[in-house]
Amino acid sequence: MKGLDSLKARWQAWWPALEPREQRMIAIAAALVVLALFWWVALAPALRTLSSAPAEHAQLDVQLQRMTSLQTQAKALQSQPRASRDDAMRGLETSVRQNLGPNAQMQAAGAGEGVTIALRAAPADALAQWLGQARSNARAVPREVHLTRSTQSATPPPSASPSPATSAPAATGDSSRVRWDGTVVMSLPAR
Repeated sequence: MKGLDSLKARWQAWWPALEPREQRMIAIAAALVVLALFWWVALAPALRTLSSAPAEHAQLDVQLQRMTSLQTQAKALQSQPRASRDDAMRGLETSVRQNLGPNAQMQAAGAGEGVTIALRAAPADALAQWLGQARSNARAVPREVHLTRSTQSATPPPSASPSPATSAPAATGDSSRVRWDGTVVMSLPAR
């Protein structure tokens, strides 16, 4: 308290000794400092938040729409009648043949726990479409996935010869020609 008292005494001796013009200038400078601090601490962050709110609101609306569509998909899948294991197996076989063609081989896993699909140079878009069909039509879900990016393009059927038009996109690294090798173990509905 002694330091505060001495500071107060020094202020009381110094302030009246100043000219009225100097006192006004010091008061104006102090008011400007207080006003600047009020701006930086209270108003600027609030105005920044207010100006960025519409963009954040739009982003949250997009996320909400995505979540709503996922919820609708989940409810549609839950409302479908349960498929038997044999129906699921047939549906999975059909989707493998339609989407992955000769690039995939399907084999029942041991003890009826699931199905293993071996992929060889499977196109990425066909693989994605097949996974969606397997989930919705056969009610099969991936349990294990071991995929590596294929170093070769899809092998053409033995009777077809590769044409320059089909080999050019693979050579240029076209992203639509990404292919995968590996295995996918799918769980089927219980018997």
